[in-house]
Amino acid sequence: MAYVDRRGSAPVVADTLRDYVHIESGRVDWVDYLKGFCILLVVMLHSVTSVEQAFGQVGWMHLLVEISQPMRMPAFFLASGLFFMRSVDKPRASFLDSKILHFAYFYVLWLTIQFAFKAPGMVQDGGLGVPLETYLLAFVQPFGTLWFIYILPVFFIATRLVRHVEPEKVLAVAVILQIVPVHTGSMIIDPFASFYLWFFVGYAYSGSVFRLASRAGRRPVLYFTASLLIIAMTWILANWQIPAASLPGGIADGLDQAGFAVSRLPVVSLLLGLCGIVVLVTMSVLLSNLHLGESIRWCGAHSIVIYLAFFLPMATTRVVLLKLGIISDVGTVSLLVWLAAVIGPVMLFMLVRRLGIGGFLFERPQWARMEPARH
Repeated sequence: MAYVDRRGSAPVVADTLRDYVHIESGRVDWVDYLKGFCILLVVMLHSVTSVEQAFGQVGWMHLLVEISQPMRMPAFFLASGLFFMRSVDKPRASFLDSKILHFAYFYVLWLTIQFAFKAPGMVQDGGLGVPLETYLLAFVQPFGTLWFIYILPVFFIATRLVRHVEPEKVLAVAVILQIVPVHTGSMIIDPFASFYLWFFVGYAYSGSVFRLASRAGRRPVLYFTASLLIIAMTWILANWQIPAASLPGGIADGLDQAGFAVSRLPVVSLLLGLCGIVVLVTMSVLLSNLHLGESIRWCGAHSIVIYLAFFLPMATTRVVLLKLGIISDVGTVSLLVWLAAVIGPVMLFMLVRRLGIGGFLFERPQWARMEPARH
């Protein structure tokens, strides 16, 4: 099985992929570990921040969120782009079905499910017209935690359009977009500027990523030590707070005006994103080689299940714990909410599989496809 790394018109075959492909499933184990780390960190972000907002103070898990901030989304989008070369040249109908309609189906479905739970509160706060207005707005302004599902097809389309452009030129533009502060308020434009770089790197320089994984597998001690040093450096920069007033206009937009971490500064965040990818790829390869943390790999292989459904157990657990008031420590409540937000979707997925009903929640039915389902 060959792996193609697109470099302009001259594909480079990277044999390293065959070292990692799981023979029975055809999946790449360390990539599933990488996705697993990413989805767990994303859910942790939302769980911790929602609890801290409810308490009005930060807990001990806040530091974990800050340390993972520079690496969380870069690695998530990089992993999303790693295998896109298999789809970028598909016939138009097949491309639309697998890369646009697929995500559109899940976005509309879970947007509707979220609104079913949030509409009563919206009516109480703003009146009968607010839920409908907000729901319709969500089709042009991605809603809540679902923005990732919305932005991925945008990345797919953009990459398909520039697939014949020299990768170095696209990379240069993507780097500029990532560095220059873009704060339009649009949940399409702003995330595109911030994160397209990482998706494109995963797509156009996938061979380099697999070579990094191969080196980490051959020299685990060196790469593990380097990863610890990077984490320590990120911890320092995440704790180094600077006042917003000391920065040029535009850079601090959208951030805490009282002060924010150096790790979030332009260029610094770019470099830490690269370093964070090294850390997560290294950890993923090591766990894969040692056959440890199988639950992380499973979460990665089913990351969309967790991403789509974590909001409900997260919100429910948070509300219940706050009302009970048994636990007063913000960090402990954050941890419990995070665990519930991860375990809840897994239990729902297994229940759907066991009962044989509700499969439409995680798998597109035939009526929502342009092509027959592949099994």
